[in-house]
Amino acid sequence: MIGLTVRQMHYFDALAQTLHFGRAAKLAGVSQPALSSQIAEMEQRLNCRLFERGGRSVRMTDEAIALLPRIERILADIRDVETTARRGRTAMEGRFRLGIIPTVAPYLLPRALPELKKHFPALLLELREAVTTSLVEDTASRKLDAFIAALPLDHPGLITEALFPDRFFLAVPSGDPAFASPPVPPESPALERLMLLEEGHCLREQALAVCGNVRPVAMASYGATSLTTLLQMVAHGLGVTLIPEMAAGPAG
Repeated sequence: MIGLTVRQMHYFDALAQTLHFGRAAKLAGVSQPALSSQIAEMEQRLNCRLFERGGRSVRMTDEAIALLPRIERILADIRDVETTARRGRTAMEGRFRLGIIPTVAPYLLPRALPELKKHFPALLLELREAVTTSLVEDTASRKLDAFIAALPLDHPGLITEALFPDRFFLAVPSGDPAFASPPVPPESPALERLMLLEEGHCLREQALAVCGNVRPVAMASYGATSLTTLLQMVAHGLGVTLIPEMAAGPAG
């Protein structure tokens, strides 16, 4: 019997994700020598090389590539067992991998994390910021336990639950006469200067749904990757954009 340990499989998974011993050790929460030692022992027990080391680069061997999905399934099953064992406890504790979209992360996390730490000190939260499609894939493959994104979200392997409503606000250049008398109707010519996040951000799709009467050919062809970029462009008079209420700040 080979007798691999859960720890070794966890370290293998971390190294397969990062292809870097230092980053894998950080991800696993151990020192680099400890991780390297366990990987070497794992290779010895399996009697095959799993990773090719070359200078600063690390490459998975064919054996490691074939082994990875099986180890991921084993680790996912172990997490399911741990979740079942924790069910019924009053406090959240242990490792929890949470994904969150970048249009929400900088506004929600600074408010939520201190409260989570206060009420659930035993919770080991691991965060990943990415667009919705990546978060869906990682959650479906059990690389994440859950994620926060904008609804609607339709995926057969996921269960969704609404956390809170968040309205859209229109960000406009200060002193722009076209917006002197809000609210702005969807047919307003000023919305022809609408700027949106690049493809892949769910906020872009929501903005298009809200502004259904705006002619797509009239939209400015900007593709920003963050709300901060869009707001700076608005401030310099390059156009207008839609932002979630939480990004507008306490003053709205």
